Amino acid sequence: MSEPSTLILALLAGVLLGAIFFGGLWWTIRRAVASKRPAAWFFGSLLLRTAVAVSGFYLASHGDWRRLLACLLGFIAARVFAARLARAPIEKTNRALEGGGP
Repeated sequence: MSEPSTLILALLAGVLLGAIFFGGLWWTIRRAVASKRPAAWFFGSLLLRTAVAVSGFYLASHGDWRRLLACLLGFIAARVFAARLARAPIEKTNRALEGGGP
């Protein structure tokens, strides 16, 4: 496989890992709020999400720092997307409470 294609695959792997990590965080928050033991949910989720992310970074990089960097950039892109996705409903709610439009 050529170098650019391996970097693109590493970038896509980082996006996938970020989606799993931050999607898992979102799912954990939704479950833990209604739970009698939220600390157990958060701790268990943190361990599982971190293990998946670190393992994914290791597998995607194959010991090459450029692939690791591409994977990290994909992970950060997924984080930015998740933050924007999570912020949108909050801003709509705030505007509605202030008497503004949708």
